[in-house]
Amino acid sequence: MSSAIADVAARARVSKATASRALSGNGYVAEATRLRVIAAAEEIGYVASSNAASLVTGQTKNIGVVMPFINRWFFGEVLDGIEQALLDRGYDMTLYNLHAGSPDRQRVFDFFLARKRFDGIILIGVEPTEAERQALTRLAIPLVGIGFPTDGIPTLAMDDRGAARRATEHLISLGHQRIVHIGGEGADESQFSVAALRGAGYREAMAAAGLESESRIETTAMSLPGGYDAGANILSSAHRRPTAVFASCDEIAIGAMIAARRLGLRVPGDLSVIGIDGHEYAEMFSLTTIEQRPRQQGSDAATALLDAVAGNPAQAAVVDVPARLIVRTSTAPLAPTRAVPGVAERAPAEEQTA
Repeated sequence: MSSAIADVAARARVSKATASRALSGNGYVAEATRLRVIAAAEEIGYVASSNAASLVTGQTKNIGVVMPFINRWFFGEVLDGIEQALLDRGYDMTLYNLHAGSPDRQRVFDFFLARKRFDGIILIGVEPTEAERQALTRLAIPLVGIGFPTDGIPTLAMDDRGAARRATEHLISLGHQRIVHIGGEGADESQFSVAALRGAGYREAMAAAGLESESRIETTAMSLPGGYDAGANILSSAHRRPTAVFASCDEIAIGAMIAARRLGLRVPGDLSVIGIDGHEYAEMFSLTTIEQRPRQQGSDAATALLDAVAGNPAQAAVVDVPARLIVRTSTAPLAPTRAVPGVAERAPAEEQTA
């Protein structure tokens, strides 16, 4: 290794120490010098050994990431933000995908995370049990969470209860009273989860407006098909049909909008719909939403973790994620009721992307 790094240093006209810092990312090197060293390394085909660097620095340049889903938009966006921030700082990433109820969960916490050498770990939407939290603490490496405030783990988290209140209050301010909340599994339960917190925020807003008797929660998978199924269920009967829907995420909201249109309902003429997330399709469907910018959350979490690895841990136990109400045309003031035609067998393709 020493002769190779010496060759790179000689070609770039710098010292071996400077060449090493430029290639490892450890320590300050002027940008022009760093680019010259990288170019020299590429010319001779030199690749720095991460194992050798680890022996010297005590760092693996690898971050462990634990998350429950990789095929849902929010988690994919967070992961993109993490990956880019890590790449920018010269770090690798090892991903553990823990499905709900997965029998592999204990093995991941007790064995894989302990066996692998990481400089830090990011938990996304995973609420560790007390035993799991203790196992993580025993690793004695920086930890950062996204979504679930946990003792001992600095966390980036949106106020899910507050965001749900705000979404529901927006519908109430437009004159709606028959407002249904389509939430994720557990939205109607008293537990600490995103779905439960958003369900609680909805109930609080309804109760504060004297509409507690109108409260109704429909649970479904937090996905577009889940929103479509739930929307079809609550809208197919004209009896006490809601005039507005607050969906726990934008994918549920978009699915419910498609179901409404297939049933001959106008959005927002017959049904107002609001979601949470700021999904990339929200503007296409003109969806009113509470935006929380998950990609930025991922980038911020990775940056906070790497700062902690460098000896500058976050001071706050919970960092509030900004949430912004974006009003589009999927919500409107309550309109007079009208006769709705029968169920359409198939909606025109252009209506599904309106």
